[in-house]
Amino acid sequence: MEVRATYKYAKISPFKAREITREIQGLPVSAALDIVAYSPKKAATLVNKTLKSAVANAENNANLKVDGLVVKEAIVGEGPTMKRMMARARGSGSRILKRSSHIRIVLTDEIKIETRETRKAEQKAARKKAAEGKAEGGVAKAKAEKPAKRPKKEKKG
Repeated sequence: MEVRATYKYAKISPFKAREITREIQGLPVSAALDIVAYSPKKAATLVNKTLKSAVANAENNANLKVDGLVVKEAIVGEGPTMKRMMARARGSGSRILKRSSHIRIVLTDEIKIETRETRKAEQKAARKKAAEGKAEGGVAKAKAEKPAKRPKKEKKG
């Protein structure tokens, strides 16, 4: 089941906020909360707030356990931009764009949580299987594929 939370009109540029959301996408909630909690960026606090809101929605509204949740999507969209003017030389002015963003986080319990240990175990099993396949047919293939020696060329002259 999917659970979502949205933080609308966050006063930060989407470009800056996407940097944090890319890091947490696909991670278990506990790991994502750790990454966000120890990041020094302003966007991290906003994403942390949204992530905690999504976790609370999962617990209260959908009766899901936090241990099995994974961040399926962490998307930052553009919100409205406030346009301001700043005085410049010779009576001219330049435009200042104060950007905002909408942060959306979707959690799910349908994706299998993949830890480093399970990934290593799967890779080890795959290597073992590949090694067994080479051992069975490898000796016969090596003899069949061995190229014959070429005769030496005779020198003219």
